[in-house]
Amino acid sequence: MLILDIATSFLFDINVQMLYSKINMNKLSDYKISQIKKLRENGWSLPEIKNEIKAGYGTVYRYIRGVKISPKHKKEWLGKRGGSIKRKIILEKKAKDKARKLINLLSEKEKIIFLSALYWGEGNKKDFNLVNSDPQLIKVFVKGLKELFKIKTKELKISIRIYEDLDKNKCLKFWSEITEVPVNKIINVDILKGRKNGKLINGMCRVRVKKAGNLLKSMLAIRNRVVECF
Repeated sequence: MLILDIATSFLFDINVQMLYSKINMNKLSDYKISQIKKLRENGWSLPEIKNEIKAGYGTVYRYIRGVKISPKHKKEWLGKRGGSIKRKIILEKKAKDKARKLINLLSEKEKIIFLSALYWGEGNKKDFNLVNSDPQLIKVFVKGLKELFKIKTKELKISIRIYEDLDKNKCLKFWSEITEVPVNKIINVDILKGRKNGKLINGMCRVRVKKAGNLLKSMLAIRNRVVECF
């Protein structure tokens, strides 16, 4: 029993030493921290400092936050930022071109699968309704219901949920344009106490359909069939 206790204590000491060594390896010295801040003052970009210091992006960012670029290096730094923006635009264009080559036109079957996937991720599984704050998602979903499931505008039951600091009429107009349902046909506005959270500048939109029992069964059946195919 004594031997076992000694062995356990020995292993524990080794693990503590290894952990302590690892922490020290990842910890930057005061000199390197000072160097990071100095480079930032001189207009160095985050990637440049990372490569110079041999530290991770997160570590470098932690120490450059709040560090002001000196006036004489400001123009040079802004030029680097412009280069980053240009690279971002180029990469986004390449991604769009690649997407267009990958997806030319969607067949009716592909649209139905996509619509069921949207409902799978965002819709209610017991009662047919979908709630989201993304206008593009709502627009695609409503358009898909009309085009693929022959749902008429008058069969849609649209309601919105907003925070009390948002402009009610503005939000109503916004979701009316997205869903193509007249403002006076939006059945309810649920106003929540408090301020808007994050990017909910237009609130959330709920899409329901009158007598949608069969529609719900179809959505769930398509979802289940997709699962079987994987």
